[in-house]
Amino acid sequence: MKLPEYASAMVPESKIVDYLLSFSHPDGRGKALFFSRFGFAVAQWQVLADALRQHAAAHSVVTVDQTAFGTRYVIEGPVTAPNGRTPSIRVVWFIASGEAIPRLVTAYPHP
Repeated sequence: MKLPEYASAMVPESKIVDYLLSFSHPDGRGKALFFSRFGFAVAQWQVLADALRQHAAAHSVVTVDQTAFGTRYVIEGPVTAPNGRTPSIRVVWFIASGEAIPRLVTAYPHP
């Protein structure tokens, strides 16, 4: 199964700039170290946003969890990085109850 409406998936700039690529965010620091090793950078935050959308298009959902607030989807697999490497990541998306468009929750290394 693919992520529903993956072509329209929302990846807010703040989620990339202030979290996934932020060396000062307490929870994002490790993610920033990981993603920066592969050429992702705040100055070109859209590159990571596009790569995460392409990741959703290329890979199937591995876990679906229903919550009181909506549905959580987990996708795992390699992502194409700016430096040409393909590290494996886990990406979590969420579709709120009553909505149809997925929103990025987080992304991190996956063994």
